Amino acid sequence: MRTLEIVHRTRYDYAEPVVLADYRLMFRPRDSHDLRLLHTGLVIDPVAQVRWIHDPFGNSIAIASFPDTPVKVLELVSTIQLEHYGVPPDLQPIEDYARKLPFSYLAEEAPDLVRYVERHYPDPNAMVSNWARQFLDGEGEAANDTFGTLTRMCKGIQETLNYAMRFEIGTQPPALTLETGGGTCRDYALLMMEGVRSLGIAARFVTGYLYDPVLDKAEGEQETHAFPHAWIEVYLPGAGWIEFDPTNGIIGTERLIRVAVGRDPEQAMPIKGSFIGPPGVAIEATVDVYVRSMAPASEPEARVEMPANVAPAG
Repeated sequence: MRTLEIVHRTRYDYAEPVVLADYRLMFRPRDSHDLRLLHTGLVIDPVAQVRWIHDPFGNSIAIASFPDTPVKVLELVSTIQLEHYGVPPDLQPIEDYARKLPFSYLAEEAPDLVRYVERHYPDPNAMVSNWARQFLDGEGEAANDTFGTLTRMCKGIQETLNYAMRFEIGTQPPALTLETGGGTCRDYALLMMEGVRSLGIAARFVTGYLYDPVLDKAEGEQETHAFPHAWIEVYLPGAGWIEFDPTNGIIGTERLIRVAVGRDPEQAMPIKGSFIGPPGVAIEATVDVYVRSMAPASEPEARVEMPANVAPAG
């Protein structure tokens, strides 16, 4: 079990005054048997009216509504404290019928998983499908092993593609990631998700944060910032949704803190919003994320705090 604190600050500086429309914010992690929230805080400048909803995937979304007063700055600061209990995949056995590929989901699960199995992106010349089939290789008992195939695909992306940060909005198509030989964490996640789906397995996109012990600093040292992260979950009968992070080649770990899931990256974006302003107004965006380890609380109590400058929903 890890006790972690996440501070996510995003600031937009507009060259000209703009009027902010509603913003949809996905900062609050998904509470579950393996993740317990201890504290959440959300500070917004300028002051906003905030209401909370659950989307079709069960993600917790804060919708911030702003006055019509023009502004030149929007700043969002989310602070989260949580306990995370990692469940190793080897402690979640897969049903016998699903241990080898191909397999079919049971009738009671298939209708709910069908959209997660469907391909969502074009695959010219079956580039992604052919790429995915190479990971079926194995000798003897390892041949077509479901978990082994997924593991090889996850680690294969990490080992053979070139990671490169890209700050533009959006995720590049999986075929383009293969053509260029690299991409960002969200590009890697989308590639693996479509590769998994080409094998008939349900997969969904995940956004959140990655805890890296290397970034922890001793008291008095300057902290090193992290970034929002993306990976996927794959549904395996008997084991449920298992996390695969192809950027780092890791599987089912307490280092991954999930916030939002979706069938497509667009459905799990941390921040979505718009504004009204002069055409082509320049925007400078600054993102600072810190994910740090904390000493476990002696008697943690789950609580949610609403900072004074965030107006509660009426």
